[in-house]
Amino acid sequence: MIHSISAEHAGYLAQCMDDVSRSFALVVRVLEEPLRYQLAAAYLLCRVADNIEDCGQPEPWQRKRFAEFHDLLIDPASAIHVLAEWEDLEWPGLTDGEKRMMGLPGGLPLWQIYEGIGDDGRHSIRTWVSTMATGMEQIEDDSKPPIVLDSEGVRCLADVPDYNEYCYYVAGTVGHMATELVAHYYGFPPDLHAELSELSEACGRSLQKTNIVKDFKDDLDRGVCYLPASWLDEVGYAPLRLEGAPTGWALMVIADVVKELRSATEYLVKLPLTASGYRMASLLCLLPAYATLSLAAKRQRSLFTHEHKVKISRTQMVKCQMQAQSMVSDNDGICAYAQRLEAEICTGFENS
Repeated sequence: MIHSISAEHAGYLAQCMDDVSRSFALVVRVLEEPLRYQLAAAYLLCRVADNIEDCGQPEPWQRKRFAEFHDLLIDPASAIHVLAEWEDLEWPGLTDGEKRMMGLPGGLPLWQIYEGIGDDGRHSIRTWVSTMATGMEQIEDDSKPPIVLDSEGVRCLADVPDYNEYCYYVAGTVGHMATELVAHYYGFPPDLHAELSELSEACGRSLQKTNIVKDFKDDLDRGVCYLPASWLDEVGYAPLRLEGAPTGWALMVIADVVKELRSATEYLVKLPLTASGYRMASLLCLLPAYATLSLAAKRQRSLFTHEHKVKISRTQMVKCQMQAQSMVSDNDGICAYAQRLEAEICTGFENS
């Protein structure tokens, strides 16, 4: 566990979080200070893996970068040499903030912070970030799950198990990692840690699946669809042509996410009230996810069409923050909110 961090490194983490994910930056800020830095560094390491996958370079090039990334997780002191080489490489498709993380001036502080984390915390981060990176590599390997198919010129996950496995690799791993770091920080007893670990995967998957619904059109513009081809086949692949989908099919997609959010809610209410920072952070993930699905239900006629747009407004996000503050110590209130939103979402589709 990080016991202290320089003002320079604290500022670096805050700036990087703002550069790559303002929404998650808001989540991290509510955590108690040592835990905040640890989870921020862990999240940014996940983004480094994302950058390797998303940069648009060919598969052999990516495999080499992933191998170097795995080595860095074991020996972060070597970052000064690896990043010096990475700085001379092309990283197409990344934002300026993402590119900075892959070079020496913008990336070295992250690896120095990671190196300063205690053995237990660094082991958890290394285990789960490495697992995530391995899963990203497998997506490009047709012989290993999750299997990806070409459907009407779009790369799609083949079947529901592939969909779930993909969400496990890119988000379920984060749920496991955060749970281990938080359990160590707050000193959770082993039985509680085990209960949370059992639910942590669904927490990560729920947020990833929410984003898959939210970003469906944007992903399609990049030639990618993360919904399984077996589902798309049921409706003649109409969503890939942005021709919409029957209400029952859209409800099936949304209901699968709602089921995951139900487990995420169960995870949250198991957290002790003394873990106030992490409870607040969890609510700041859960409530916007429910609000996003509620918006999808209200805009169901435009789902999977050229008008597909289910991103909640800043006003709604502020409302979620206020609701989170009022419910952070109220398990009954959290459960009632989740049940109400779930009913609104499902009823919205059924009454269309």
